[in-house]
Amino acid sequence: MLATVLPLRAAVRSAASYDLDFRKLAGSELRHAPDGWHAIVALGGAKHRLWLTELSPSGSSLAVDLPFDGSFEVRLRAAHRFWLALERRPIGPPPLTLPILTRQRLILALRAVDGSSEGHSYREIAQGLFGKHRIPDRGWKTHDLRSRTIRLVKTGLLLVRGGYRALLRRKRKGEGDPS
Repeated sequence: MLATVLPLRAAVRSAASYDLDFRKLAGSELRHAPDGWHAIVALGGAKHRLWLTELSPSGSSLAVDLPFDGSFEVRLRAAHRFWLALERRPIGPPPLTLPILTRQRLILALRAVDGSSEGHSYREIAQGLFGKHRIPDRGWKTHDLRSRTIRLVKTGLLLVRGGYRALLRRKRKGEGDPS
């Protein structure tokens, strides 16, 4: 099961109750499968994916199961976004969204590896990525943009050779990053 899919179950009635009739929510889908019910619920400007072993009666309380596994952190963020949507509060970015600086670095890495595969030198790649005006005529061998360009090409090669899969299995801080 995807880490962003929230397993729901009927819960003991709680003080906070939300009217969640999955059959009547606008823009939502509900499907029955051999393993239970799958719902895509449109709330708060996002689509939340839910899984229920059995469909609870309308108006009953629900609970989210958060098993302590490798996807706990992602499920926790997805559950928090779903709760924020129920509360009609801003939900923030999706749980698997990459930080903007990481996205920009990965884009540069893929552009760099494209330049490298076309046979361009590191200097030519750097000129394409950062602009010709930033590349010195002298002292290129020790320039920081040369080192950065080489690292971007290496990162791009890792991504192209299958490292992109690691983006789907987000690691916690300190566990290493292929980018």
